[in-house]
Amino acid sequence: MSVTFGILGPVAAWDGEGHPIALRGPRHRAVLARLVVARGRVVPVGRLVEDLWADPPSNAVGAIRTFVAALRRALEPERRPRTPARLLVTVGPGYALHTEDDRVDGRLFEQLLSGAAALPPEQALPRLEQAMGCWRGPALADFPEEIWARTERSRLSELRLSALERQAEARLALGRASDAVPDLDAHVSEHPWREDAWRLLALALYRSGRQGEALAVLTRARTLLVEQLGIDPGPALRRLETDILAQDHRLDPAEPSGSPGRVWAEAAAAYDRTLTAGPRARLESTVDLLRNLAVTGGGGLEAARKHRLATISAAEEFGDCELTARVIGSYDVPAIWTRADDPQHSADVIASAERTLMGLQPGEHESARARLLTTIALESRGTPSARALQAARQAEQIARRLQDPALLAFALNGVFMQTFYRAGLSARRDSTGAEVIALAARHGLVTYEVLGHLIRVQARSAVADFAGAERHAAAADRLAERNELPLVGVFTQWYRALRLAATGPPPEAEAACRAAAGRLEGVGMPGVERGLLPLALLCLRVQHRQPAQADERADWGPHRQWAAPLVLLAEDRRTEAEELLDRLPDPPPGLLYEALWCLVAQAAVTVSHRAAMERAHAALLPAEAELAGAGSGVLTCGSVRRHLHDLATALKQAR
Repeated sequence: MSVTFGILGPVAAWDGEGHPIALRGPRHRAVLARLVVARGRVVPVGRLVEDLWADPPSNAVGAIRTFVAALRRALEPERRPRTPARLLVTVGPGYALHTEDDRVDGRLFEQLLSGAAALPPEQALPRLEQAMGCWRGPALADFPEEIWARTERSRLSELRLSALERQAEARLALGRASDAVPDLDAHVSEHPWREDAWRLLALALYRSGRQGEALAVLTRARTLLVEQLGIDPGPALRRLETDILAQDHRLDPAEPSGSPGRVWAEAAAAYDRTLTAGPRARLESTVDLLRNLAVTGGGGLEAARKHRLATISAAEEFGDCELTARVIGSYDVPAIWTRADDPQHSADVIASAERTLMGLQPGEHESARARLLTTIALESRGTPSARALQAARQAEQIARRLQDPALLAFALNGVFMQTFYRAGLSARRDSTGAEVIALAARHGLVTYEVLGHLIRVQARSAVADFAGAERHAAAADRLAERNELPLVGVFTQWYRALRLAATGPPPEAEAACRAAAGRLEGVGMPGVERGLLPLALLCLRVQHRQPAQADERADWGPHRQWAAPLVLLAEDRRTEAEELLDRLPDPPPGLLYEALWCLVAQAAVTVSHRAAMERAHAALLPAEAELAGAGSGVLTCGSVRRHLHDLATALKQAR
């Protein structure tokens, strides 16, 4: 069995399938951590005793041997009795941990960091991002006071700070200044004495078109340095402030001849020079640009939404249904989340698509018709719309008949988005995801291949197949890295938080959820972001049978009314919770359907609300074999079977 060890956060170990290994008590963890820090060198038993106890008990050596024996059983459960250990070995007067460097997250982090040093920015950045992804919290977080951990923690923490700054430099060199800002902003808040971090933050803000904020950052840095340390900013900070005030061209990112940025600019200029007529061609070309812009995340996604509707309106003004159909249907951006980012925008697009369908001649323009139907299915996500389900099925039939791979991949996305009309449909979505992957891989449809893997991440998570889900998450990450699709990492990070919530200790799961939520900020997906973190944390508490936490400041977003009964109960407002359950509507169809019903179920059980319990039981029964909410790929309330058992028991008692 291949075991991986973690010290970049709480001390941990995982088996070959990524499942956490139970390490028993704190002293067991301390022994393991001490051996990991020794980097394969022998640690004498006497040293272990000194490191574990300030005042060692009389049986300390025997206790060490007991801890080592327990660790060996946990790390190598299939090892036969009286056969030599392979990982935690006895050497002379002590013990050593024998493992490859890439099996310890701290050493892997150092390897990635070292390997990035001599690489150009476009090759260094993925390594640096992977290196930063190794961190789950402060190094050796379980042992903040131990002397033996202090040097290693300080060394690794300093390397992490340097890695973050090198990552920011690579992003700046690649023209991704806005991507560098959030991490640098947090970095200078936590480590205000690092002048280079202030310099990088100010430069990133300036290159993001935020000159005033850049100057404010430099003023803040000077104030901290002068008032707290009694020193003036160094020459690099002073020079940057002068250059920003002068808007010096030296601050602009370099674009060498033949670079992607220069090629793009020159091609765009040539297009504008040569295509002086032909507004119809310009409209269709605009859709191509918006489609590419949408997968970049952040401002790109928001801009794509804004300009898409304007492009559709411009097309409709021509009174040409075929042109409008092409403009609407060419925006075939894969969609994985079942709540619209902008419901009014979606409603307007649906209305345009329906008008355009009415204008197409029956039996003609079948490909355009399928694309319009798929658009209706996708933009109707998260709504109980019989029309949308019908449109998805019609689009799939047309695409299969026409044998057009790109059209079929688009249509299957619509089918996926309309496979949430009841609980327990993860197997059907898994089948759709598998077909999308195979189709996209055969025909070079990269964004749809990523979509298929993300669908299967969700579907495999629903049945607690985290080994399978991890394979698809890793495949999606590889494709995203190779094809510059930054939004993919948002969803795979949330999946890994979900996996930890389902299999790991609650504190680590909560930290993972908060980290994943931080990555959502500014990516331009309010339909995903709003309310997700408090909902995930509430589901985590429900899973572990802990009461909700009353937090009036939490932004529950669209999930408020289904979370509210449990929150009210946490505030001892039982009557209000019962009144809310009286009038509570069904959760909307979508990735969070089962999770929201489980929240309702637990509140109804607590107050013995018979009608709500019966509704929840009927809704959840088709998903009895699944993890509640895990099909979302972001959170879970635990086993649906457990919630059904709670409901059934409470209903019997209520008779």
